Parts: sequence; C-alpha cells; structure tokens
Amino acid sequence: MDQNDKKISALARQILGLAHDDILIHLRFFDTALAELRWQEKAGSGCLATDGRNCFYDPVFLLQEYKREPNLIARSYLHLLLHCIFAHSFGYDKLETDLWDLAADIAVENVILELKLPGVALKRDEDALRKIRVLKEDVGALTAERIYRYLRHNPLTIGEREELQGLFFRDVHTLWRPREELEITMEQWKKISERIKADLKSFTKAKSGARTLEQNLEETTRDRYDYTQILQKFTVTGEDITVNDEEFDYVYYTYGLEHYGNLPLIEPLEYKETKKVREFVIAIDTSASCRGPIVKAFLQKTYSILKGSENFFHKINVHIIQCDNEVQSDTKITGDEDFGKFVKYGKLNGFGATDFRPVFSYVEKLKDQGEFENLKGLIYFTDGYGIYPERMPDYDVIFAFLDEDENRAPVPPWSMKVVLESEELEQEETDPGER
Repeated sequence: MDQNDKKISALARQILGLAHDDILIHLRFFDTALAELRWQEKAGSGCLATDGRNCFYDPVFLLQEYKREPNLIARSYLHLLLHCIFAHSFGYDKLETDLWDLAADIAVENVILELKLPGVALKRDEDALRKIRVLKEDVGALTAERIYRYLRHNPLTIGEREELQGLFFRDVHTLWRPREELEITMEQWKKISERIKADLKSFTKAKSGARTLEQNLEETTRDRYDYTQILQKFTVTGEDITVNDEEFDYVYYTYGLEHYGNLPLIEPLEYKETKKVREFVIAIDTSASCRGPIVKAFLQKTYSILKGSENFFHKINVHIIQCDNEVQSDTKITGDEDFGKFVKYGKLNGFGATDFRPVFSYVEKLKDQGEFENLKGLIYFTDGYGIYPERMPDYDVIFAFLDEDENRAPVPPWSMKVVLESEELEQEETDPGER
C-alpha cells in the first residue's frame, strides 16, 4: 500500500469514527448494538455493506460520498445499524429480495427521518418525507414487513421503483444471503433489540420522534409462533390399531418361533394408545377484512398439519363454521375428500360485523346434541376485531390472526394466540385433497 492509499484509509477510518461518536451521543441506547459491528476495509467494492456483524467499506467510495455530502457517512452508518437491529438480513432467501431490499431501506430511513438527528440530515430528505407520508396513508406503521406486504400486492412501475431506490438506498444487501455459519445470530440481535426497546423508554420521556423506532422494535422482538407445535394441543388420546413396539419383547417372541415349532411365546400387542386428532372445530371470521384466498390458504395449512399420519385418526369429525355476527354455515368434514371439495367449491358467507360469541354458543348446542364425543379444540381464524366470550369453554381455543396488529384487543386469558404471516399462508397453494 503506497502513502496515498494509507492516507485515504486513515481518513476513511477517521470519518467512520466521527460518525460512530455522533450516533452514540444522540442515541446512547444504541451502545450495545454499535459495539457489535466491526468495520473492515474492502478496497474497490465501491459500496457499503454488512452481513449482520461485519461492515465492509471502500475507503475511496466513502471519501467520495463524504465530499458529495458530509452527513452521508453518519446517515449510512445509522442505516446499516438499524438493518441489524431490526434483523432485516435474516430469512432473506425466503423473500422476494428486490422488494424486501426496498421495504427494509424505506423502513430504516423512515425511522432516521423521524428521529430528526442534526448530523444525518440530507438534501433530499424533504422528497423522501413526501413519499413516506403517502405510504403511511396506505400502509400504516412503516415496518419492513408491512411495506413488503404492501409492495407485493401493489406492484410498482419501473419508474416508481427507481425513484424510491434513489431516495432510500444507502447500502447493498448481497451479504444478507444465508451462510452456514453466522458470527451473530438472529436471537442475539433480538436480545440487543429488546435491550434497546427497554432503554428507549427513558429516551422518549425527554424527546419525541421515536414512535416509528418503537414500532420496528416491536416487530423485531415479538414472539414468532410455531403453528405446528401449537396444534399439538389438539391431540386426543385414543386407540389406534398398530403394534406397540415399546411393550413388545422381540427376544422372547423369536425364541419361541425357533424352539417350539413356530409357536411364539408372546403374541404382539395389537393396540397401543397414540395421541391423534379426532374432533375439532375450525371457525372462520367472514367479516370483510378476511379475504377468501387467505381463508382457504389457512384451512389448507391447518388441515395439512393435522392430517399427517402421526397426528390424525382415519375417521375424523371436523366442523368448519363460518360466522360474522351470527353463524352463517357449518360444514362437516369426515375425511380428505370432504375437505378437498370444501376448499375447491365452498363459498364464504356473511361479511358483516364480527362477534365471536355465536360460534361458541353454537358449538355448545352441537355438544348437547351429541355431535361430539370428545371435542378437543376450536381454532378461530379472524382479524381479531370482535366481541370475545367471557366464559371459558371446556376445550382448548386458539385465535389465529393474520399478521401482527398492535391495535388488536388482547385475547381472553384462557385462550391461545397465534399470528400467521401473509407470505406463509400464500405458499399454501396445493389442494389438500390431492396431496
């Protein structure tokens, strides 16, 4: 490295150091997150990038950006840091990367703009704010997840996408692709984000403008639910005709066959108790906010999980009940053929206001009429905006929501809650009756 290159490297490190200190002075609750990032020089790359722990920079590019607009370096530093805090790089391979790149950039830039820090303001911020105001009207809270969902359902023109990229792009995301070994995991970043969220409370007492930061932290730190595990709550112990390998002793059995003329000493046990699903109810909120394709995708996902040989009895009694503010229909499912027909030909009825109570009253009537021998559980797919019953039923209840919504009322303490992502359900395209 010649003297000129050394001088460029030294200046680049100095500028990064100043940017680091400026962020720490104004956002002291980012101290732990800042300490996790390691800056490494990558000459000739012509960009800034992070893999979630290491941040790579081209010193020549960095000096050029600093000369063009001095605040760009601190702005880009904070931009990279927020990507890490919000865990934007994880699960990258499961998304439409071009849309996720843009959504994540808009989300972190919106947080920065709302914080109104003096050392990171840019010339084009007014243009960016105008775009953000329009997006907020359509999307609401601008988390990367919400923006991504909106962009998927409202495709941009090439011109619109290029305009947004020009306003919000700061770093390249090629290093977000999954690797075999991670220096810092999503769980570690989640812990850092939880600490920032706690420290932020004292910060917001003295300053405004941190609401969007809080919303993004809520999205990052919220619990992710394993729907498959939760559905295990619906298992019912019953007899299934199969050899019980745990109680059957093959040593004595084969000994008898060898020494007593094919006479086994111990006959194999024909029955064993297994936990499988026999009876349950799926309630569908048919209010206007629950779209038909999403509802059918939810039904497919639920049935696909439960019908596996390890979880499902051959003979089942499943009721799919549609309800808005009253029960609209009840379809009884006894096997794959019934379910396949319902998903293919069934129609959603209702689309009025939402009241959860009629479903629970209706199920009690079915029980009184002897429709269920041992009802284990009810899964209610809904937007969450309705009237919950006060009394706890004698079976398990799951309220399944589509996407997180902070304005939703809490579910009753006797029920379970699960939040399903739109993208997760949209992958359920195969007809379960044909699987």
